[in-house]
Amino acid sequence: MIKPPQIQKIVQNYDLQNITIAVLGGHSALDVCHGAKKLGFKTLAVCQKGREKTYSHYYKTDGQIGCIDDVIIVDKFSDITLPSVQKQLIDRNAIFIHNRYFWVYCNFPDIESNFMIPIYGGRELVKLEERDHPKNQYILLEKAGIRTPKIIRKGGQKLHDDELNQVLQQYFSEHTSPLIVKANEAKRTYERAFFTITSPENYFTKRDQMLNAGLLDENVHQAVIEEFIIGAQINFNYFYSPLTKRLELMGTDTRRQTNLDGFLRLDAQTQLELLDNGYKPSMVENGHIACTTKESLIEKALEIGEKFVSTMERETSSGMIGPFALQGAVTSENGKEEIVIFDVSMRIPGSPGTRFTPLSGYLYGDSISYGERIAMELKSALTQGNPHENLALILT
Repeated sequence: MIKPPQIQKIVQNYDLQNITIAVLGGHSALDVCHGAKKLGFKTLAVCQKGREKTYSHYYKTDGQIGCIDDVIIVDKFSDITLPSVQKQLIDRNAIFIHNRYFWVYCNFPDIESNFMIPIYGGRELVKLEERDHPKNQYILLEKAGIRTPKIIRKGGQKLHDDELNQVLQQYFSEHTSPLIVKANEAKRTYERAFFTITSPENYFTKRDQMLNAGLLDENVHQAVIEEFIIGAQINFNYFYSPLTKRLELMGTDTRRQTNLDGFLRLDAQTQLELLDNGYKPSMVENGHIACTTKESLIEKALEIGEKFVSTMERETSSGMIGPFALQGAVTSENGKEEIVIFDVSMRIPGSPGTRFTPLSGYLYGDSISYGERIAMELKSALTQGNPHENLALILT
């Protein structure tokens, strides 16, 4: 992996009065660039050919409106590591804000070892979201002492069907909660093809039907199987500043999933008829809904956020830098509400609606977006104290 001193050497040659905030054209790029423009930064999106019009046309700046100043178009997103593309970024004094797109479409080792552009945040962190990584999010959550669902099969764990059947039989003999299988789509392996089960037979039937229909990636045989938490699903979106050593709760949201959301709007009889005919609701995420959280949960949410930041400080070379999210559900047990976390985003979450909840406004007077908060952090690093020392804390 690129060592921080190499990145800092590149930053030493930057014109710090003329920084460009760069993103990959997708996921949260507009959120980042909108916030960057508010703080006076230039913006740039690296876009894949055929998917660039959002950035090159619809939201391109024209002196009065828009938030994308410049666009670099590549044949495929992974071409961002080509020397010719990197030179364009370095010539623009680019600081890169990574998002999920960056790590879905690009190769982890290539980004870690060959991408010489300063990244805001930890470049080693996003691969830890992968459930089969040796130091994955489940391990980190466990070390942080944060409650997670019961894991029936770990990511990457190989169990023969007869072994798995015994494990599932044991679970369902002791629990009434359903399980969720965290598999991926066959065609778009980065997208979810999750499905829930209520018995061992249910698992094998659904798995085989979805495999035969070409809906599941073969990794279903090693996909995580975990307890499905019956509760109010909510994403806790945080920002940690290494400059101030302060954790902030930026806002809360929940997911919209295609085509599960529409399915749930049907009456129970129609749902049963569809299921009897082989219909499988899809959990592919297509958006988020801003939702508030009652104040009695805020302290609990910040406490688990602090635990996670402390764990990342111990377990990773960079620690947590900037935005991240702990995603889960609030469940009620014995008259007491508990937060259970089943997913971690170790970079900017995908919901621009976070700013439409009031939590950041309680700190800053007005609610702010993630893009604006990132730009505030970079502006602070560049204008207060020693800029190079500050940037060394937040760029990798």
